[in-house]
Amino acid sequence: MARWLSFFAEYNFTVEYKPGKQNVLADALSRRPDYELAHLAYLESPLYELIREAYADDDDLAGLVEALSAPNKAVELTARQRSRLHRYSVVEGLLYYQVDGGDEPRIVVPNDEDLRHRVLYEAHDTPLSGHLGREKTYTSVARNFWWPHMYKWVRKYVQTCETCQRVKPAPSASAPLMSLPVPADCWRSVSMDFIFELPADARGHTGILVFVCRLSKMVRLAAVRKSVTAPQAAQLFVDNVFRNHGLPE
Repeated sequence: MARWLSFFAEYNFTVEYKPGKQNVLADALSRRPDYELAHLAYLESPLYELIREAYADDDDLAGLVEALSAPNKAVELTARQRSRLHRYSVVEGLLYYQVDGGDEPRIVVPNDEDLRHRVLYEAHDTPLSGHLGREKTYTSVARNFWWPHMYKWVRKYVQTCETCQRVKPAPSASAPLMSLPVPADCWRSVSMDFIFELPADARGHTGILVFVCRLSKMVRLAAVRKSVTAPQAAQLFVDNVFRNHGLPE
């Protein structure tokens, strides 16, 4: 952008707006009228069918579905259900609930813990969801679904999401990195680490255990197999460091 501004600064010109319908050359690729849809990909989820089937196992919702599907049939409902019956509706076997008069009806999820977790999984864990935070996940769920205390469910689900706990940044600032004190003598402080996936030698060793003196940067190496154990690593420390330089501080 800066290079373009520098280039056009050499010219004296006036910018004029040209409608897209007249700007045929610029929009030739984006406004082609003769394109054909080559392939259509979409995702299918059995979630709605699972919700329909789960109504039968929820006594309260089963009565509401039956009362709304067959208005002339006598169905026993509680006083609370009858007072809110006007907010419910049944469309294609799904029970909808309208929280407020101006809101769009939302699908009622039965009192099934596994099914509610499945709804939260679809809104939080799938590749198209992207592990959003608590508020955005709740907004995504509340756009289409409803059940009592849904916000508490979303909050607990997001807080216990393993992926979010591992990769999301901490809300508080991290402590700065602190430098280690300089050792007073060679081999008083030692760093050690493994290097694996190397070409195998004649004895089948594919790794190296590296010992580094933090003062002199002198290095000692020990060949190891990938299956090296903690006792074996400790013995290599004794043979390569302790035997030659003594015990570090």
